[in-house]
Amino acid sequence: MLPTFLFGQFNNNTTSPYSRYGIGDLRDYAFGRTTAMGGAAIASRYNAQINLANPASYTAIDSLGFMFETGLDAKGSRFSTNDMTTKANDINFQYFAMNFRVSKYVGAALGLKPFSDVGYDVTVIDDVENVGLTYTRYYGTGTISKSFLGLAVKPIKNFSIGANFVYSFGLLNRNSVISFLEGSDYYLVQQYKTQRVSDFGFELGAQAAIPIRPGQKIILGAVLENKPKYKAFSSDITVKNISYNNSGLQDTLNFTEEEEGFIEYPLGYGFGISYVKENIWEINADYFHQSWGDAKFFGEESSFLTDLNKFAFGAEWIPNKFSIRSYFNRVSYRAGVSYKQSYIKLENQPINDIGITFGVGLPIYRSNSTINVAAEFGKRGTKKNNLVLENYARLNVSINLYDLWFIKRKFD
Repeated sequence: MLPTFLFGQFNNNTTSPYSRYGIGDLRDYAFGRTTAMGGAAIASRYNAQINLANPASYTAIDSLGFMFETGLDAKGSRFSTNDMTTKANDINFQYFAMNFRVSKYVGAALGLKPFSDVGYDVTVIDDVENVGLTYTRYYGTGTISKSFLGLAVKPIKNFSIGANFVYSFGLLNRNSVISFLEGSDYYLVQQYKTQRVSDFGFELGAQAAIPIRPGQKIILGAVLENKPKYKAFSSDITVKNISYNNSGLQDTLNFTEEEEGFIEYPLGYGFGISYVKENIWEINADYFHQSWGDAKFFGEESSFLTDLNKFAFGAEWIPNKFSIRSYFNRVSYRAGVSYKQSYIKLENQPINDIGITFGVGLPIYRSNSTINVAAEFGKRGTKKNNLVLENYARLNVSINLYDLWFIKRKFD
């Protein structure tokens, strides 16, 4: 087998060849503030930022508060094998969300967040006996997103439970072209496959705060997604093209219109712990698991998928949140690290991901609003068995706009 050639494809999603498998590159569950904290967010509970990792956090907002948050993500990657190297850049819309109180004991959130991305363009060259060189190009695009409405209830002091009611939707295109050149004959086989997801589901979360001394507490968090089954539609078109002496012939080898089926996502759960010293420190640690080895796509399991495990640790420090003289004393400084055993396994090699993060939360003048900036450096994959090693750098920028509702003013 000759070397594999990689070509980056800018499509506002991803350029990773690993997005060819499963349902693509899975987006992380941490957004905004906790992105710079290694993505450790399951137990985070902060009244001036939206935490989409755990719906139980929606009750943390102040009673008159309203927040709107959105973000962008830029990523540069260097893909390398034992034989070659290529580079790619992506810029992505990340998410938007709103969070507000419904009553004293109920918080709500709604928004749109990406779940997975497909975006790859890979050419493999094989030397087949009695045939010669064959060229197989694999390329695909697409995104699965989740729109959600979340509700959280605080039934007793220091305890909150919540749920996201989710509508998952999106279209994934996976195509391939097989060709070989021998003499004057030209033979080409093209396959176009799509998977479309469109269905409802839900996610659950809980948080419990344990006061340990004035201004300090430990928060425990948990999330659960119990093997949701989403309605999906699949189509497959395969055609053969033969060219000879400036004439051509096309034949349809397979034509399958959109057929309804199901994609059964895995059981997913996570646990987190957070230590908070109010207005000074927050230290978070997470463990998250998804049993992708049990996932089914139209009734079949994938031999390329395995269980996902993520470990994350991060911290935030604010020198003096209420400083009058120094703006930099009011800035939130954040850092973290994460290690992910991804849900893809190829050639008996796990495709693992390790990264370090750091960033700042920049307060907006005379406001509780914040601009969050996070940078991440990491690597994913391996060069073993002719696989691909990805070294990446990511920059995330999000803005959280905080306002107060329903204030009765004394003066107009």
